[in-house]
Amino acid sequence: MKASEIREKFLGFFESKGHTIVPSSSLVPGNDPTLLFTNSGMVQFKDVFTGQELRPYSRATTSQRCVRAGGKHNDLENVGYTARHHTFFEMLGNFSFGDYFKRDAIHYAWELLTKVYGLAQERLWVTVYQEDDEAYDIWHNEIKVPADRIVRIGDNKGSRYASDNFWQMADTGPCGPCSEVFFDHGPDVWGGPPGSPEEDGDRYIEVWNLVFMQFERDSQGVMHPLPRPCVDTGMGLERIAAVLQRVHSNYEIDLLQSLIRAASRETGCQDLANNSLKVIADHIRACSFLVVDGIIPSNEGRGYVLRRIIRRALRHGFKLGQTEPFFYKIVPDLLKEMGQAYPELEQNGQRVAKVLMQEEERFGETLENGMRILEAAVSDLKPGQRLDGQTLFMLYDTYGFPVDLTADICRERELEVDLEGFEQAMARQREQARAAGRFKSVEGLQYDGSQTVFEGYESLEADSEVVALYVDGSQVDVVKPGQSAIVVLDRTPFYAESGGQVGDAGVLTLGDTVFVVFDTQKVQANVFGHHGEIRQGSLAVGDRVHAVVDQTRRGRTVRNHSATHLMHKALKQVLGEHVQQRGSLVDPEKTRFDFAHDAPMSADEIARVEEIVNREILSNAPARASVMSYEDAIKTGAMALFGEKYGDSVRVLDIGFSRELCGGTHVRQTGDIGLFKIVSESGVAAGVRRVEAITGDNALHWLQKLERTCNQIAAQVKATVADVPQRITQIQEQMRSLEKELEQVRAKLNAGTGAALADQAVTLDAGFRLLSKEVKGVEPKALREMVDQLKDKLKSAVILLAVAGTDGKVSLVAGVTADLTSRIKAGELVGHVARELGGKGGGRPDMAMGGGSSAQGLAQALSGVRNWVESRVEV
Repeated sequence: MKASEIREKFLGFFESKGHTIVPSSSLVPGNDPTLLFTNSGMVQFKDVFTGQELRPYSRATTSQRCVRAGGKHNDLENVGYTARHHTFFEMLGNFSFGDYFKRDAIHYAWELLTKVYGLAQERLWVTVYQEDDEAYDIWHNEIKVPADRIVRIGDNKGSRYASDNFWQMADTGPCGPCSEVFFDHGPDVWGGPPGSPEEDGDRYIEVWNLVFMQFERDSQGVMHPLPRPCVDTGMGLERIAAVLQRVHSNYEIDLLQSLIRAASRETGCQDLANNSLKVIADHIRACSFLVVDGIIPSNEGRGYVLRRIIRRALRHGFKLGQTEPFFYKIVPDLLKEMGQAYPELEQNGQRVAKVLMQEEERFGETLENGMRILEAAVSDLKPGQRLDGQTLFMLYDTYGFPVDLTADICRERELEVDLEGFEQAMARQREQARAAGRFKSVEGLQYDGSQTVFEGYESLEADSEVVALYVDGSQVDVVKPGQSAIVVLDRTPFYAESGGQVGDAGVLTLGDTVFVVFDTQKVQANVFGHHGEIRQGSLAVGDRVHAVVDQTRRGRTVRNHSATHLMHKALKQVLGEHVQQRGSLVDPEKTRFDFAHDAPMSADEIARVEEIVNREILSNAPARASVMSYEDAIKTGAMALFGEKYGDSVRVLDIGFSRELCGGTHVRQTGDIGLFKIVSESGVAAGVRRVEAITGDNALHWLQKLERTCNQIAAQVKATVADVPQRITQIQEQMRSLEKELEQVRAKLNAGTGAALADQAVTLDAGFRLLSKEVKGVEPKALREMVDQLKDKLKSAVILLAVAGTDGKVSLVAGVTADLTSRIKAGELVGHVARELGGKGGGRPDMAMGGGSSAQGLAQALSGVRNWVESRVEV
């Protein structure tokens, strides 16, 4: 039975039992920001099990794609070397949300395994939690599994319920016993039944786990029965396929064998049992589906895990001798195997191949050099010795070698790696980066007072007390006229630069004292420093000042910031959910937004983003900010950046159709933005694009300038603005026609010049003609055509023509007729003359070109051509 049939039969069986077939969710968990990737079938139902989400069905079945390649669930180093480890796998599951419980779940499992899949009953073993008499009785008394094939698994981790057969979602919350089904491969395979000392052998293989969510564990560890118990099961497609196809390794099933053959085809390795082919076959599934779900290779978060997997696959291809891009060529084979079950893979196939190809080309440039350095570093090491941490770090930092890739290579050679030394080197680099990234304006500032109260969300003015003053980095009591200083206030309406938004400017006043604020930066996380200059009067610690933010500057900044949120959402709609922020700068002039995307935006895509954002602006929707816990914010759908650090309490901004975590300042309604226009789109790094956009009066001024330019062009071409494109097309056609006529005139002139030159050729004693002349009034690109014409006219000849440009440089063309090329080479002739003029040249024996840097010695060089030619022929 093929893997595709096994999947279909599983879903069809449970659909016949009243279950709703639910499509696989994304590999990026939508309801659990603490989880790197979806790693089990129950992840998309987590909130359903906890009662936080209601769905229109109480029974569900899925074939869920899963990845375990980072964080807690990381099988990467074992993939390709063991029989059942994968980065990507499919988890078949059936779920009950307060509907049926143990009896039906067990009966369904037995019916599917023995009647639908046809497994021999006597080869199936089951386990139950030691206290779960109910499950034991169902298996033994109703299913009729003999007692000697039912194993009670007890607590083996030092406390009650700490058992492999007791499942829990977390330290508190839903939990319960589970029952596992094992298949016995027979006495020819070593290993013992579950619970025995030999259970790690391959004879008895777990194929299905039935979890019975029966209790709610409170913070004191007390178990309370759930009013609506639930069922969560998981059966690995690859494992059950191995059992049904009577093979002992998942890599021998039809699905993976097809991909292994594809890897063999692209690498040239004919040994289908080679572990490197297994690695490649596994990794193409993980990488492709990660790209489908919006992840692109990067140096952080999920993108970094994807990059590690891709580069591990490429390294194994390199190990097999494949130095050219190959990995992306396996994508069509994957589409054939899994495209029907997962339409999203079929729909994104071309994009997947493109992303993988780009990453291959990028890493291929460094793989060979990095491998050479690694080979040199390990060449003198013996099995059991350790590769030092500094080399690990250098390979990672300079060549982009993930540490686990280097460790993988070392493991093959029985070498250890100095991970502690690597972490020390990483820590040093982080500290250097932190030191370099500190605001230069606050270097050395010491402050131990209270935090600044920020009032700038509600007001642009505040009466405040000066609590600290700094001049040239030193704390002072008074700032005098003309001095530049940093002022710390107890409360302020000034926004301090943060989250990509620049700091506010404005003025602090006290009577006749005026302190102009040029910028606002954070002295500490919650302490604001107002950078500026005393224009008149003086300022002392303890003074009460009136703080006023530059309203025009703030207004332009908030318009750009609010538009950034709308643009981020629009980019996701137009380009795909893989779009993730990679950096931003919001100031009064523009918003600059960097985001993950693997190709330049087309003009149509830019226009669609503009239309979406301006539609949101026209809706004049209110902007609302609320403060809540981070977990609550994520549950409400707020967008957070993976890898960013957030506190327990966060600010959530709702503006138009966007909801993001943001501490910045914003417009009150989307209509306040006025107008949104993208003015540039470019690439800034591999897989990272940059968009710059303007809003409000800035956008109006940009359009007015554009209009003036269009009017000027219209006046120049004597047309209306609407007719400018058509008029320009006409002018271009006229220019092409004139250029063609000019070329024809030049050809006639050159022909005449060539005829005149032919009469100047001299006949050498060797019996052929020689022409060595400077020509004037001829474009350098016409020289070659003239030489061809002269060769036809003179029949047997050596020709060298030169033309001096207005810049003093010389262009040379040499030609030799076919009957003479055995004795005289045009490339050698032109090279000889060019060297005399301080240049170089070369080419074919019959035609060559060159140039000289100075025309000063041209006449002498041409006069010497005859001697050079005669020295190379026999009279």
